[in-house]
Amino acid sequence: MEDTAAPVSPQEQLASPRRAPTQQRSRERVERMLAAASALIAEQGSDAMRMGEVAERAGVSIGSLYQFFPDKRAIIWALAERYTAESQACISAALKDVRDAEGLRRAFSELVDIYYRLFLAEPVMRDIWSGTQADKALRQLELADSRANAEFLLAVLKRLRPRADPVALETIAFLVWQMGEAAMRLAISVERQEGDRLVDAYKRMALRELLAE
Repeated sequence: MEDTAAPVSPQEQLASPRRAPTQQRSRERVERMLAAASALIAEQGSDAMRMGEVAERAGVSIGSLYQFFPDKRAIIWALAERYTAESQACISAALKDVRDAEGLRRAFSELVDIYYRLFLAEPVMRDIWSGTQADKALRQLELADSRANAEFLLAVLKRLRPRADPVALETIAFLVWQMGEAAMRLAISVERQEGDRLVDAYKRMALRELLAE
């Protein structure tokens, strides 16, 4: 039995441009579609990817693809949501037990290095990350992700600096995270040697602010 689409509000349509599968068979089909899209993006970039190619590689009809993804943007959105959820889980795990300055220095440095390696190694992530800048709704998704990640960092700062102004700490955490994303974009857009230097410089600058008394 196929899923039937439930009515959604305009706000829900803006928040999620695709239909979520509810049955196991449909979820498996959607996984094949997303895997196919990821492979195509890795090979040729999202701009060149075509819906027909995704359907063919996933082994589904074009109608079935459109049933869950009305356009290419919806596929990009779904992949971005997936990477967002994975990144938040990674960041939360890395920071949740930090209780001192040395722990923050080590955990933050490791997170920056992990992200840098991921974006160097994963063309799909780079493509999607770059694509968010041209799409207002995707930029909002990215901004919400940045705020959520900054909250993990803020929780650590509050433990380390309990007498500090919480609003000031929130500003620092959010700004440091946003600067990190900008630094990553810059680092992966230049030659590797220069990119390594930029990432190291960002870590030093961010840690000076995060560990300031």
